[in-house]
Amino acid sequence: MADSLASQIITAIGGPENVRSLTHCATRLRFELADASKVDQNALEHMKGVLGAVPQSGDRFQVVIGGGVATVYENIMHLPEMANAGAASASGEGQKSNADVKAEARSKARGKVAWLDSFFEYLADSFRPILGVLLGASIIIALVNLLISLNVIPNDEASAGWVFIKAIWKGVFYFLPIMVAYNAAKKLKVDPWLGGAIMAILMTPQFTSLMDAKTTTCVENAALGTKSCTANIFGIPMALSDYSGNVFVPLLMAAVLALVYHGLKKIIPESVQLVFVPFFCMIIVGALTAFIIGPIGVWVGNGLGVGLAWMNTHAPFIFAIIIPLLYPFLVPLGLHWPLNALMLMNIQTLGYDFIQGPMGVWNFACFGATAGVLFIAVRDKDKDMRQTALGALAAGLLGGVSEPSLYGIHLRYKLVYKRMLVGCGLGGVVIAVLGWLFPSVTAAGQTVHGVTTTAFAFTSLLTIPVFDQMWVYAVSIAVSFLTSFFLIITFDYRTPEQKAEVLARAAADQKAAAPAVEAKEAAPAATTATATATATKTEVPAAAAAATTVVNAPVAGHVIALDETGDPVFASRALGEGVGIQPTDSEVVAPVSGVLQTVAETGHAFGIKTDDGVEVLVHVGIDTVKMNGEGFAVKVKADERVNAGDPLVSVDFAKVKDAGYSTTTLMTVLNTAALTSVTPKTGIDVKAGDEVIDIQR
Repeated sequence: MADSLASQIITAIGGPENVRSLTHCATRLRFELADASKVDQNALEHMKGVLGAVPQSGDRFQVVIGGGVATVYENIMHLPEMANAGAASASGEGQKSNADVKAEARSKARGKVAWLDSFFEYLADSFRPILGVLLGASIIIALVNLLISLNVIPNDEASAGWVFIKAIWKGVFYFLPIMVAYNAAKKLKVDPWLGGAIMAILMTPQFTSLMDAKTTTCVENAALGTKSCTANIFGIPMALSDYSGNVFVPLLMAAVLALVYHGLKKIIPESVQLVFVPFFCMIIVGALTAFIIGPIGVWVGNGLGVGLAWMNTHAPFIFAIIIPLLYPFLVPLGLHWPLNALMLMNIQTLGYDFIQGPMGVWNFACFGATAGVLFIAVRDKDKDMRQTALGALAAGLLGGVSEPSLYGIHLRYKLVYKRMLVGCGLGGVVIAVLGWLFPSVTAAGQTVHGVTTTAFAFTSLLTIPVFDQMWVYAVSIAVSFLTSFFLIITFDYRTPEQKAEVLARAAADQKAAAPAVEAKEAAPAATTATATATATKTEVPAAAAAATTVVNAPVAGHVIALDETGDPVFASRALGEGVGIQPTDSEVVAPVSGVLQTVAETGHAFGIKTDDGVEVLVHVGIDTVKMNGEGFAVKVKADERVNAGDPLVSVDFAKVKDAGYSTTTLMTVLNTAALTSVTPKTGIDVKAGDEVIDIQR
């Protein structure tokens, strides 16, 4: 029996002894390893059921699974060989549990500035565990708003039923500071219940009643529609605020708590730490939060909210276009968390948020691109991509989650971004124009240009009703979705090599599934070809007379094995068996006779299919696609018939070397799996046209 996916992952990650700890989030397994150099990243990336493998700074590694990550995690943890894996050291404060180990930001953004890395980790891990309840609450809000708009239920604030329904989702946002404080404290190796308890001080009825005390003075803030109060506590002035829904205060408080907590543990004897560390932390940090940290957090949050609101009011076009164009780069790097915090802060201070509308434009551009990939996968009979895209699209449209699309597809096929960004930009223009022409009116009667919402909502189909000027939002996300969708299906999302690989794999699967049918259909086809071969010299020759047994060298030079080329994709044989040739001539010719299925615009790659179905890929140089055709003089076009030895392209290999790229020309038989054997001849010097690969049918 083949090894399970869980067992394959552990083997590729370096074995159970290499795993120090393991946890997971919504889509990814997150490993902390003893030695990251032991990871077989290539095996992981080509493993069925794995969407991607992302190395991180230090000895951390991330394996992208998708929506089924929880099941894979459980299967891994129940493997017999994992029984003693991940055991932490027996002593010292460096001991870590699986729950404490979270993802470091993605490798592209991390490892350069340590404090910045830690800051974004802190933000991400303070919010990530509560995304589920936030999503649940946002869907409840969306459904309630939909039912109200359809007059199914009355919008009656005095109704007991309405009050109860509101309490279901309101509790999540009202007590959000306690949840954030719990997660933030846990991230900083502090007792998380202590962080939650200190934040709860500011949300008790006793604390909030201070606003109504006789010695308290209050001032109305017309800009924000809020009330600022100052109480006299033992002769010391304390600024009072409504801390419900605030996220900046618990983040600041937890950071200060960590300093006090770890400092106290160093000076208080271990035998009495259980009692006195929480005791002093609650007194010291509780007082600091009420008098200093809380007011500072409110001031910072209000300032950022007012600043963005000013930009949205005075430069709405810039704001509405920048947000969807930034998000495709912020989300993969984990840099979107500050904006999520600002959304929550806007709702708490302004009573509405204006960031989520433009953010929805990006989300639906992302989902539109995924839908385009799904369309192509169905058309090309690409089973693996069809499953990946279908799951990612469902997670996006119904849950508003973009990670399965990003990690499963978009970041693996970089051409997706070129198409998707057009959808982001065009959707941003639409929401900017319509948002200006048809402004929203807040509950306080304030006119706001742009799409607003009073709830924190994951932008999905289910949450469309939570947005004011719903039709403006719906039109904008439809434009972004359809633009990305049509650009993907029109221009594809794959390079010629990637497309050739998929088509070859689909053809091989089809042949393996129905060999009898293929043989039955081949006989009349061969008869027809033979009968018509004499009609014209340009007709395709008979199948029986065109059996391909050898593939010739496309260029003169020294033949090497694919393992020696330095290209991990070709070396993995993902594109079939073949050879590499270190060229000594500038002329690249057709290695077989057939039809050119693909001709790269840049002239670096050619796909030829022979009359009897052998598919050959010629790839001139490594990474030469980045030269954008400079130094390549292409002499053929797609769908053109060529004979072995016909020129394909003339290449200025000196220019390729000067640009810093390898000149090694790679040639593979894409449908190797469908053939009996494909045997390369390496270690020899050849001229163009010499035999370098033997084929047996």
